[in-house]
Amino acid sequence: MKQILLPTDFSDNSWSAIVYALKLYANETCTFYFLHSWSFLESTSRTYITSTYVDQLKEKSIKELNELKGRVEVVNKNPNHTFQVIHTSEVLQDAIETAIKKYSIDMIIMGTKGATGAKEFFFGSNTVNTIQKIKQCPILIIPDGLDFVEPKQITFPTDFKRFYGDEILELIQLSSLYDSQIRVLHINKEDKLTDLQIDNMGVLKKYLKNNAYSFHWMPDYAKKSETIHDFIEELEINILVMIKYEHNIIENIINEPVIKKLGFQVTIPFLVIPSAS
Repeated sequence: MKQILLPTDFSDNSWSAIVYALKLYANETCTFYFLHSWSFLESTSRTYITSTYVDQLKEKSIKELNELKGRVEVVNKNPNHTFQVIHTSEVLQDAIETAIKKYSIDMIIMGTKGATGAKEFFFGSNTVNTIQKIKQCPILIIPDGLDFVEPKQITFPTDFKRFYGDEILELIQLSSLYDSQIRVLHINKEDKLTDLQIDNMGVLKKYLKNNAYSFHWMPDYAKKSETIHDFIEELEINILVMIKYEHNIIENIINEPVIKKLGFQVTIPFLVIPSAS
């Protein structure tokens, strides 16, 4: 049984992520945990806050969380699925870490940004902070309003410079849900691979030997985010998968302002896998 954590702020984007999760794991036995992190941060515009006021806000969020669970149970009659709610006053990222340990969470699925996400950025602050802080569990990020499409094409960009460990199993498990083709993408920054890169590519091939996969080389003609975007468009990729290493391209993508128009558009789900090392 899979344990799936669904952080929610009751926004349309978080609802899109929930719907996508239910459809992605339609054929899997899962428990879905709706997590709402509630905490009251005193506003400088309010000089006097009563405990009654705080209690009312807390009760409202608990009610909304239970109503969300009820709504999902009405629209999702899948016998493979069960639902739980987690209401907490911890900061979101701390609440997620607590839930991972307590419920042995396998996957976090959340929206690109919530109700208060700044429009000039692709990712909201909660999503960015979660990607940066959570190291125990993969995070699948769902764009707002995305219609579910069976992920028959998955791309995995890599430079072959790091050894592949158990984190690759997350990619394999995702591809096994719908017998997806794994498109390994390498952006050429050199004339030929080094011995280390060749060895790592060999390890990756061994991991993927029971899956449908192919290797693709793209010229280094633009920013990596643009090249990845072009590859996604050209091959009609359904999910982008990347391993998060320190100071790698993920940090550039998640902090990329829309106004820079760098060519990267978050139009498909984006799975971020924490590095095992």
